[in-house]
Amino acid sequence: MTRVGRTFERQQREGMSVQLYVVLKGVLPNKRAPATCPSRLWHTRAPPEGGFAPQRLSALQRASRPMLVVALVPVSAERPAEDAIRRDQRSAGDSLRLTASIAFDRQNETERAKAVDASHRIKRSHANELKDLGNKAFAAKEYDKAIDLFSQAIAIDPKNHVLYSNRSAAYAGKKQWADALSDAEQCVLVNPSWSKGFARKGAALHGARRYDEAIAAYEEGLKLEDSPALRKGLKEVQDAKAVDEKEELSGFGKIFSDPNLFGKLAANPRTQKHLADPAFVQKLNMLQKNPILADSFVTNVGAMQDPRMIDVLGALMGIDMQGFSRPEGSDETPPGMSTSPPPPQSSSTPAASSLKPPPESTPPAEDVEMPEADDEEAQAKKMAEAAKKVGNEAYKKRELEEAAAQFSKAWDLWPKDITFLTNLAAVYFEQGEYDKAIETCEKAVEEGRSLRVDYKLVAKAYGRIGSAFQKKADYPQATKYYQKSLSEHRTPDILNKLREVERIKAEADKQAYIDPEKSHAAREEGNVQFKSGDFAGAVKSYTESIKRDPSDARGYNNRAAAYMKLVALPEALKDVNEAIKTDPEFTRAYIRKATILFTMREYTKALEAVQEAREHDPEHKHTKEIMEQEMKCQQALFTQRGEETQEQTLERAMRDPEVAQIMGDPVMQQILQQAQNDPRSLQDHMKNPVVQSKIMKLVNAGIIKTR
Repeated sequence: MTRVGRTFERQQREGMSVQLYVVLKGVLPNKRAPATCPSRLWHTRAPPEGGFAPQRLSALQRASRPMLVVALVPVSAERPAEDAIRRDQRSAGDSLRLTASIAFDRQNETERAKAVDASHRIKRSHANELKDLGNKAFAAKEYDKAIDLFSQAIAIDPKNHVLYSNRSAAYAGKKQWADALSDAEQCVLVNPSWSKGFARKGAALHGARRYDEAIAAYEEGLKLEDSPALRKGLKEVQDAKAVDEKEELSGFGKIFSDPNLFGKLAANPRTQKHLADPAFVQKLNMLQKNPILADSFVTNVGAMQDPRMIDVLGALMGIDMQGFSRPEGSDETPPGMSTSPPPPQSSSTPAASSLKPPPESTPPAEDVEMPEADDEEAQAKKMAEAAKKVGNEAYKKRELEEAAAQFSKAWDLWPKDITFLTNLAAVYFEQGEYDKAIETCEKAVEEGRSLRVDYKLVAKAYGRIGSAFQKKADYPQATKYYQKSLSEHRTPDILNKLREVERIKAEADKQAYIDPEKSHAAREEGNVQFKSGDFAGAVKSYTESIKRDPSDARGYNNRAAAYMKLVALPEALKDVNEAIKTDPEFTRAYIRKATILFTMREYTKALEAVQEAREHDPEHKHTKEIMEQEMKCQQALFTQRGEETQEQTLERAMRDPEVAQIMGDPVMQQILQQAQNDPRSLQDHMKNPVVQSKIMKLVNAGIIKTR
């Protein structure tokens, strides 16, 4: 049994009912029970709420429920628990206090530390967001909003000296110098080594016209850091102090600052009698001690309400001021006096309480502008930019290790510019570490989203990821990230890369699809469909055969035959040309071409195709078929030309661009003119293969007739 349990039983044996008050960590109180119930074990955050029977104490201990006994109070029938507790608070003899831990927290300390650290990071992040919003509000001169945001940030992170500094600046913007000073002092208290805190303090004291203290604050700051801002603030305070001291000795202030003031008044018969009035003497003493009040008092209050003040001024200035007390007045005007009547006053009795305070001085020219965040952040940003510059130079020199180190350093110093990360990824890319480049750019995108950076920067990161995947030959992923980049910001460079990847991917897919055996099977299936009259099905099968093996010209030639049956002559001609391109020695492709051209009524071109077929049939396997096709073409040409005049034949032939080009050739024109005079000269010119092909072209076109 625990010590608490033994103490509990001992109290019961002595005939005393007790109530045990404990705090159970993390346990909410149960329903409230009567406070006078004896032999109860009460638990609550603040006794006496909730309840447990005493026998459950050991069960709680076995379960290791975290709790702490805070009071063991003896209770009698004549002495209820509530009264016992009150007496326990007054006298230690009425109760027995016992504090003991009966359970412990088994939570892993390392995990708890990590959780606390994560919580602190989240809080700091939220506080920084509020600070940034406050800075924006301050820049827009929305001082109330800025104060509210800085206050929220301070509630989250009360040890951040920058927050107090910024709020002090916001208060200074509203000319609430007392609040500005309070925050500045708190800033100095939290971080005494930060010079800007003393600058804030000096600015607040300057605004409150506490010049000596302001000077001391600036000097303290200069001991920590010789900054231009502190020197500027110090000079402004010193100048303001000098101006105020000068103003104190100007006008009526100079007159009343005369140390022999009362001697002069006592020697003057008109003012001697006024010194008998203690209240008037007190007023003169006040003006002598505070000369700066003299101008305001004399011109606005004293001279008009108290005629004795005119006598005093006359005695002190050594001029006759009696005219000012006569009804007809006087033309004399002492220095500092205005000839225009003052506004009526609400009180006719002169008194010291009627003195008005001096007008508020112009607020100090303290620069309360806050940079993007604060001086520390600005310095960090500057250092990061310098590291980036060094990294760029190293990158240009191909010193990649140094460049990577500098870009990493820049990001560590200023994690608000993702160009540091994209530059680092570029280094990894050049080193061939494509996975690290991808990982770094993905981090850049994630950070960029949270920082709300320009879309162009995010697009650049996506583009770099696409380039890395392209280098890894992962074309689907490269296409995906290039498209993401273009969705953020379209650039010609990324667009060209996307097209190139799509072309490479299509070619790779095409090569991966090649299978000669499946190509042969598809072609045989197409042949069966062709023979059965299913020409559309044959086209589909021949297309599959071509995809499976585009190097086999038979697929193109067979599909051309199927297109002919479907009267798709342009498609058929295109396929047969592709077959000839794939296999220039494929004789049947030339014969098929001649057939297609004949069907299109292009007899001249059909005859040329027949001639090409004869040239590519060295073993004369297709001689019969070639001769039949040639006879058909010749017969068609004879029939066509028999119905034409010479002019019509020439007009038709000139529609052919090749014929028109030959006829425009000066050399061919000379050969044709020579042939008109000597037809046998063509035999000599035919020995030249180039000239021969051109002459045969003209013969087939009907321009040169043979007998």
